[in-house]
Amino acid sequence: MARDFAAVTHNHPEGIKGAQATSFAISLARQGCTKGEIREEILRWFGYDLSRTLDEIRPTYSFDVSYKGTVPQAITAFLESTDYEDAVRKAISLGGDADTLACITGSIAEAYYGFIPENIIKETKSRLPVEFLKVIDKFYLILAK
Repeated sequence: MARDFAAVTHNHPEGIKGAQATSFAISLARQGCTKGEIREEILRWFGYDLSRTLDEIRPTYSFDVSYKGTVPQAITAFLESTDYEDAVRKAISLGGDADTLACITGSIAEAYYGFIPENIIKETKSRLPVEFLKVIDKFYLILAK
């Protein structure tokens, strides 16, 4: 499914691979896998190098819209995190395509930690139009089934 959904906006083999790796990491997190297991499975199935730490990545990281230049870094931010907010902050700390990094990292972190802190949800919802809130509500209803 990740391939089909990604192809709408990212119809390139690397873009599709990145979407699949992200959805796989989310699936593993939802199944209760450890961070070590998630790291191993992403390497095994997608070949992403997750050996560098954020401190090693940060000095030379720059804006990179490619999945190869975004997804492994986002997964690393999640792997080094202690909670949802920490994960998103770590992703943003890399700079570059920070909003994409934060989205990828945050999606994995929510699945792994099981929730987004209420203060973050409240602040975010206060900034979104009603039609976006309806989509979000529908998504969580489907996810709850």
